[in-house]
Amino acid sequence: MATTDKPLTLEELRAQHPPLRNVFQEHQQELSRMDHVALFITSHVGTMGFFLAIAAWTVIWLGWNLLAPKSMQFDPPTAFVFWLFISNMIQILLMPLLMVGQNLQGRHAELRAQNDYEVNVRAESEIQLLMEHIKKIEASLERIAGKPGQ
Repeated sequence: MATTDKPLTLEELRAQHPPLRNVFQEHQQELSRMDHVALFITSHVGTMGFFLAIAAWTVIWLGWNLLAPKSMQFDPPTAFVFWLFISNMIQILLMPLLMVGQNLQGRHAELRAQNDYEVNVRAESEIQLLMEHIKKIEASLERIAGKPGQ
């Protein structure tokens, strides 16, 4: 509120606030090509489709090596060494990549939270101004109707 008795107009209040930001667009512009890859993988690895693909791959691999003729099996059923190696490599490679993607998503969430706070502060100022204007209008209407102000 200004130092004078005259309250701010809505235009004056809006002029005091910076324009609203598009934090999604800002965040997207900050990302490198590798960041986009990390986010893509993070968002797709955490899906049921990926889980089902890994589960199907495991069932097919183990089923083939247990049920196929011995001459066609590529991993003895008791060892599963190659299957374990591939499974561990997938886990080892995806773990840090998922952490990178989650850090990027966290940074975006922090930007959104800060922007939400700024919007809420602005809305509170505007609501307070509007409430003051409503009180003045009510007082004017009471004077016009001949009732004393409260």
